[in-house]
Amino acid sequence: MFEAGFCNPLFIFSGGEILISKDWRVNEDIRVKEVRLVSEDGEQLGIVPINEALTMAEEKMVDLVEVAPSAKPPVCRLMNYGKFKFEQSKREKESRKKQKIISIKEVKMRPNIEEHDFQVKAKNARKFLAAGDKLKFSIMFRGRQITHPELGEKLCIQLAKELSDISAVEKQPKVEGRNMVMILVPKIENISKED
Repeated sequence: MFEAGFCNPLFIFSGGEILISKDWRVNEDIRVKEVRLVSEDGEQLGIVPINEALTMAEEKMVDLVEVAPSAKPPVCRLMNYGKFKFEQSKREKESRKKQKIISIKEVKMRPNIEEHDFQVKAKNARKFLAAGDKLKFSIMFRGRQITHPELGEKLCIQLAKELSDISAVEKQPKVEGRNMVMILVPKIENISKED
């Protein structure tokens, strides 16, 4: 069996399963004199000449797949290559399906915004956070307004309080150029499921 500390960037051995990188060689494409052979069920068969390994694969009606080309000698495994590729693509598709891509939505305001307009922007921000997206809240200063950053900070605090039931502040309000930026993230238990 493999040693516990054995690590190769091209495959991982865990619980008897070998995961193979995408650039593997199969059967006659393997161009070495001898290989370390692993059976279909993960059993070590030792170091054998390539011709003998190919013959064994042919007798068992499986493929010889090079799983660790950088090892000395390279490690090859007997397996049904077509079935393995199909199962691997199925696993990758399933893992992609489970991923949630978090995007950053932005809500922009000016420091002298009216209360009704503020409530409309807050409502939009609530929708974004409920969908599981991060929210970048920007206050854009024009002209001499930049000399009164406390107005922008007041708006940021007001929005954070308004959305405190479904969000948390990830980045406190900070002036960046002519804008003040604050980032809010959704609380995990409040993310609406789209399933």
